[in-house]
Amino acid sequence: MNVIETSGLCKQFGSHFAVDHVAMAVPEGCVYGFIGPNGAGKSTTMKMLLGLCHPTAGHVQLLGKAMNDQNRLALLRQTGSLIENPSCYGHLTAEENLQIVADLKGVDKKDIDRVLDIVHLQKDRRRKVGQYSLGMRQRLGIAMALLGGPRLLILDEPTNGLDPAGIQEMRALIAGMPRECGTSVLISSHLLSELEQIIDQVGIINRGRLLFQGPLTELQKHSRGDVVLRLLHPEQGAAVLQRSGLTVRREQQDLLLPPLRDARLAELVQALAAAGAGVVGVTVRSCTLEEIFLNLTESGVSAQ
Repeated sequence: MNVIETSGLCKQFGSHFAVDHVAMAVPEGCVYGFIGPNGAGKSTTMKMLLGLCHPTAGHVQLLGKAMNDQNRLALLRQTGSLIENPSCYGHLTAEENLQIVADLKGVDKKDIDRVLDIVHLQKDRRRKVGQYSLGMRQRLGIAMALLGGPRLLILDEPTNGLDPAGIQEMRALIAGMPRECGTSVLISSHLLSELEQIIDQVGIINRGRLLFQGPLTELQKHSRGDVVLRLLHPEQGAAVLQRSGLTVRREQQDLLLPPLRDARLAELVQALAAAGAGVVGVTVRSCTLEEIFLNLTESGVSAQ
């Protein structure tokens, strides 16, 4: 089952589409990375998923049910969220903040111990939140979202402003959610490199449009880059390759070719050897996921 499905989801402000016919599908039991530059439409989409703003057009389905005015609250009781910064009372302790949220959610206060364990704040439960670091406040925000054992967790840029240690701690926490808590996670970021270690599924959005959606492994298939040939006689090799209809670029002593299928590359190596070009080495460069992301968002062309 998909825990989130949208169809034709739009949010229009005047003539501008902040979200433009987005069809999102988040499978149950995964960490889904929702990636896009600042202003791409991530937060607006998440707010529509949570009913915090109304779509101009389209439909939202959460946990297998179409969201409407009658069932919205029931669905949101099974959905935890952290949008922008956590709302905490700085003059109260973490435990006291969680007690307030438990009352609002109608959750047994015994659940506070469980969520404090998950976010590793048991030792600091009686410290005032005003004394917390940013990373600790972010973890407290996630603890609030986890009260009541939601089936779905929606996190909007939870690593914003954190130092490297805080980012690493947050990654480890989120990566274990489906396994340890039975919670599917939708997490947004403007940096693919920040999430690629923890996500199973990815959606890339820019200017309100979803450019790619699918397993991270599928996106990685687009990472195949230039072929680098090192030859004893590059001029001779370049002539052979150009006769084969290929565009050849020179990089010092190496020749660069566009991405090629393995069978085609094997044919070319045989032709180069037969022509006496002296093949010393063949390397296939890989685009980083960050480069793929930039290529997609800059061109606006879908990789699907």
